[in-house]
Amino acid sequence: MTRKDIPNIISLFRVLLVIPIVMLLHAELFQEALILFFIAGFSDALDGFLAKRYDWGTRLGSILDPIADKALLVSTFIVLVVLGLVPFWLLMVVIARDVVIIIGAVAYYLVIGHYLLSPSIISKLNTALQISLVLIIIISHAVYTLPDMILTLWVYATLFTTILSGLDYVTVWGRKALSEVGNLKAHD
Repeated sequence: MTRKDIPNIISLFRVLLVIPIVMLLHAELFQEALILFFIAGFSDALDGFLAKRYDWGTRLGSILDPIADKALLVSTFIVLVVLGLVPFWLLMVVIARDVVIIIGAVAYYLVIGHYLLSPSIISKLNTALQISLVLIIIISHAVYTLPDMILTLWVYATLFTTILSGLDYVTVWGRKALSEVGNLKAHD
């Protein structure tokens, strides 16, 4: 093991945190879930900082970090839907967006080859809104009850950015794929 492995170990730790967070949420132990959710968020910031600051980024880390994020987000969304705190349709849109991105990435890799996926600004905003939606729902049940209007606005803002970021990925990567295919044909 080297120092370069530290961010990957932190990401693995975040993946393992998904299980107790989901269990605590399902048991409606919101204060305890909130503490672990903050630890997961801190670990996400820490592994990103270490990877960038010390150039400890790896190909495994570029895959593991988003998997850890998605595992946490999708799992918590599912539990919050089961508890009736997030609408089912929002979960379906979040999952559909991720499935479209995964299918597009696999298709791009199979047709074009290696790529470096970097999130767009709208995608980063969407991730921030998804995380903050989960967070404010947990906070609303653990610490301070927020007005329904705020939660509803957050749900619709999350819906809007989820759709917009999905369309952005399809548009940007679709254009890149068409351009690359054109370049490949021109060289044949």
